[in-house]
Amino acid sequence: MTKLWQKGYHLNEQVERFEAAQNSVLDARLVRHDVWGSLAHAAMLQHIGILTEDEYNALQEALCNVLELDTAHEFLVKPSDEDVHTSIENYLAAVAGSAGKKIHMARSRNDQVLVALRLYGKEQMHKVAAKLAHLCTTLLAFALAHKDVPMPGYTHMQRAMLSSVGLWAASFAEALLDDEQLLTAAYTLNDQSPLGSAAGYGVPLNIDRQYSAQLLGFARVQNNVIYAQNSRGKIEAAIVQVLAQIMLDLSKMAQDILLFTTAEYGFFSVPQELCTGSSIMPQKRNLGVMELVRARTQTMLALQQQILGIVSGLPSGYNMDYQETKRPFMEALDLVQESLDICSLVMSKLTVNIERILAACSFELFAADRAYELAVAGAMPFRDAYRIVGAEVTAQLDRHMPLPAESQEQLVARLKVRNHLGGAGNPGFEQVQQRLQEAQAAWQERAAVFKYTVEQLVGRCSIALVEE
Repeated sequence: MTKLWQKGYHLNEQVERFEAAQNSVLDARLVRHDVWGSLAHAAMLQHIGILTEDEYNALQEALCNVLELDTAHEFLVKPSDEDVHTSIENYLAAVAGSAGKKIHMARSRNDQVLVALRLYGKEQMHKVAAKLAHLCTTLLAFALAHKDVPMPGYTHMQRAMLSSVGLWAASFAEALLDDEQLLTAAYTLNDQSPLGSAAGYGVPLNIDRQYSAQLLGFARVQNNVIYAQNSRGKIEAAIVQVLAQIMLDLSKMAQDILLFTTAEYGFFSVPQELCTGSSIMPQKRNLGVMELVRARTQTMLALQQQILGIVSGLPSGYNMDYQETKRPFMEALDLVQESLDICSLVMSKLTVNIERILAACSFELFAADRAYELAVAGAMPFRDAYRIVGAEVTAQLDRHMPLPAESQEQLVARLKVRNHLGGAGNPGFEQVQQRLQEAQAAWQERAAVFKYTVEQLVGRCSIALVEE
């Protein structure tokens, strides 16, 4: 295949493999995104008089054919092509003739790959947001179902104060909704068109960058052409940093579930179908998926650092180093979606062992409650009440004296008096639900606009264009 930069000599095969083998495999995921960018660029060239209407129609038909071939998994990006951009342009030249050779006017592979990655990022972030919302919905349903189930709260891995199963589950829903705000910010950063920046210094033609940006559904044009190139890796890293925040929350939730499903705790149970076994110990039921969520959080942090490390200290302008940011970017988007899905599955199957969890709500959990009661009833400083109760509880614990147990009704009553905003007696589930609904509506609108924009751009093609 002819390379876009070919100038009459043959590239050493070892160099070709080293530079292009991995890139060509990854680019198989960017075929339709590059087609969308090419359609917008071709429309802009026709708009400013570079292409005739017949040439534009020929290109649109040929690009539609590429989409159909890609849908059938029949459009191949070969290592000899170097990348998806070369594969598509060679196809256009073969099918559309001279029009295919004209499409590269006023653009570079540099802004082509930027456009494709921005579109890919938008599409994938819609999916991340939908999966995040699904997990939030699952967590809130679990929280509502168990809002009055008492549960020990822990600090320093020791029993601390009374909490509830509902408060525990809802804490992760709120954490993920904060992550959604970060995802929205990253989406806004990503939602700018670099098309027309070419190799980073623009072109000596009166192109219409705003026109092509609108056709692709970008919120705005990325103005400075040097920065458009310099932002490669930066914007991908910003997205992955958000994904790392999501994974940090999933990791904490996974660790809690692993701890609370142990025989020693026994607060929660999961069905055997979610567990793997041991090759030597017949009794084992290992919740390996949660262990992998915990471990893959470290993988996500490594992917983030990989991107940041690659772009750190590079000079202005395009450098082939940027090519190495593509794999960790794609891997990170895959990883977070798989993790969100598996966490939704586990949470949907989690059951609460009421008897075990109530038995763990032992009397020492209420030492602070007793101090507050003394401080209020006796009109004494809290620190004095704290010392009195501390001496009482310490004496009981040191002497291994049996501590009185409370009934479920008494424990629930203790939950109810924690009625300040965000406490176990007033967890504000309605506010969290409202936040979730607003976030879902915003992302559904973004996804619908994206899909409509692509459909309008492609026009005559009647194939599935956007991943649902």
